[in-house]
Amino acid sequence: MRILVVGAGATGGYFGGRLAQVGRDVTFLVRPGRAGVLADRGLRIKGPDGETVLRPRTITEADGHYDVVLIAVKSYSLEPALAAALPAAGPRTVVIPLLNGMRHIEALVRRFGSDRAWGGVCMINATLDEEGDVVQMNGLHRLSFGPLGGDADADDRLLAVTDALTGAGFDARASATIVQELWDKWVLLATLGAATTLMRASIGAINRAPGGPEFLHALAAEATAVAEASGHPIRGKGAAMLEATIATTEPATSSMYRDLTQGLPVEADAIVGDLVTKAAGHGIPVPLLAAAYTGLSAYAAGR
Repeated sequence: MRILVVGAGATGGYFGGRLAQVGRDVTFLVRPGRAGVLADRGLRIKGPDGETVLRPRTITEADGHYDVVLIAVKSYSLEPALAAALPAAGPRTVVIPLLNGMRHIEALVRRFGSDRAWGGVCMINATLDEEGDVVQMNGLHRLSFGPLGGDADADDRLLAVTDALTGAGFDARASATIVQELWDKWVLLATLGAATTLMRASIGAINRAPGGPEFLHALAAEATAVAEASGHPIRGKGAAMLEATIATTEPATSSMYRDLTQGLPVEADAIVGDLVTKAAGHGIPVPLLAAAYTGLSAYAAGR
């Protein structure tokens, strides 16, 4: 299958790079500046197991139809990414976004239709370093995907897509509950992002501070209450991961915190702001999430 990865940052570069590494037919659709970096240095992935240097195929505009399109950009770059990807989508193309929050799902369905728009959830701690190389910070690298309706068995494209996206050195699987997984991740990231940016500290440092554990549990309770009121209660593995994350004494941070401390744009609206808006719609008070969103908005306005 022909796979197009829109974006070659930490997320797209990692998952697309690993797919290319095992011989999948992968092309990266990137901006001219990123294309230049990849031409000069190659796509370098630095991780716990060492460094990999790849020379992937890159384009700066769509050059025909692809079987699978992975959208791997930040939420604030979503609309131009979707516009750039639209010519690459044929009648049976599967478009899988690897973004945070839920607002991108509506945008995807508007652009590509419900038959081509699937859901995708990736879990990875990775960033780009000063040279533009992908740095995987630990061994976490999971990808799940599936039709938004949940009836994966009814889509005859599922087997081929699964074959294309698995067996590349990261944990990948098809999911019949991808929308719930999106909510699980959203609540986790909103809690993690709001906590670390509001306190300007890692989760471990917050837990060691007076009142820190109580603050983290109160913040998680706000986020989970919004999910439950929206019909997506956080249970099972999602709840266990959330609890383990806020209980850690390790220096865990969020990508939003790392972006903020480097003076970069942050995904405040998609991760925290949208959750605050949903809370208001359900009449749920979320003072901690709201305070974090105010702080992030002030930061964004001052950039």
